Amino acid sequence: QVQLVESGGGLVQAGGSLRLSCARSGGIWRITTMGWFRQAPGKQRDLVATITSGGSTNYADSVKGRFTISTDNGKSTVYLQMNSLKPEDTANYYCTVSGSNYYSGQKVDYWGQGTQVTVSS
Repeated sequence: QVQLVESGGGLVQAGGSLRLSCARSGGIWRITTMGWFRQAPGKQRDLVATITSGGSTNYADSVKGRFTISTDNGKSTVYLQMNSLKPEDTANYYCTVSGSNYYSGQKVDYWGQGTQVTVSS
């Protein structure tokens, strides 16, 4: 059974940094994309950053130049380095991994439980 466990969230002052980690247990067939989303209270869940199995990255405009997504060589952990944090970055951050069902070939998305990031002004 696949599990994604996020860590690294917390309280930080504006301008500070945090590094989020998402550790995967269990195998995923044909991983295509790994990423981070965030959701603030009363708002929808928004994309923060993604990285493909080939290493291509994509970032929300609001975090470009401040956040960096990366993975380890085995793609078992995905990281989000967050620098120059702003109060508007406050949210619950979720990691996600997309792959395929081994038998049907259908796309499957896995989600973690989230880690809270709070940036004080």
